[in-house]
Amino acid sequence: MVNQNLIDDRLYGSYLSFLLNGQRNECHKIVKKLLDAELDIKDIYIKLFQRSLYDVGSLWEHNKISVAVEHLATSITEGLMSLAYPVIFSTDKIDRSAIITCMANEYHQIGGRMVADIFELNGWNGYFLGANTPYEDLCKMIDDKQPHLVGLSLSVYYNIKNLLSILERLSSAYPTLKIIVGGQAFRQGGKESLSVYANVQYIESLYDLEEGIIKDK
Repeated sequence: MVNQNLIDDRLYGSYLSFLLNGQRNECHKIVKKLLDAELDIKDIYIKLFQRSLYDVGSLWEHNKISVAVEHLATSITEGLMSLAYPVIFSTDKIDRSAIITCMANEYHQIGGRMVADIFELNGWNGYFLGANTPYEDLCKMIDDKQPHLVGLSLSVYYNIKNLLSILERLSSAYPTLKIIVGGQAFRQGGKESLSVYANVQYIESLYDLEEGIIKDK
């Protein structure tokens, strides 16, 4: 049985230090070791990648690090995520698909990419459209792929009005389409504003995503 506590505070502290110093190879060694130990990929994504990027973002917000350091940490993390792809894309596919995207004016895409990866890990086709996706292009993709679900990632709280506008338009254009919403922005509030949309569900974590959405087909 795999030890699910492999990412303790000591290992996390070392990883964060390497990440902030741009030591890509050292970060790579830690992630590779965890994957070789067959640790649940969700744990790596949440306890290492997500936690560290939240801490990096907080350090930047408090002027403890430069934007260059923040960008470097993001770039390193995106590269490290690819180490999990041999496992993620080796799963048997089922007849389910999801489109995951970041809205226009949303440029932090790692959270959305993680969501798409978890869908893939569970056999879905996870179509990740990336950052800053215009509404019209999202609709074209929906019409083309006919997904079972659409996911919207929101990382910046001041974009919540834009999110609500998009939800209004999507709900009108695709009234039966299930929509999930999540992201770092909701740590500052705004979840209650989603309750007016019958087809929209807030997802707090990748664990909730898997248990409440993917496995409840």
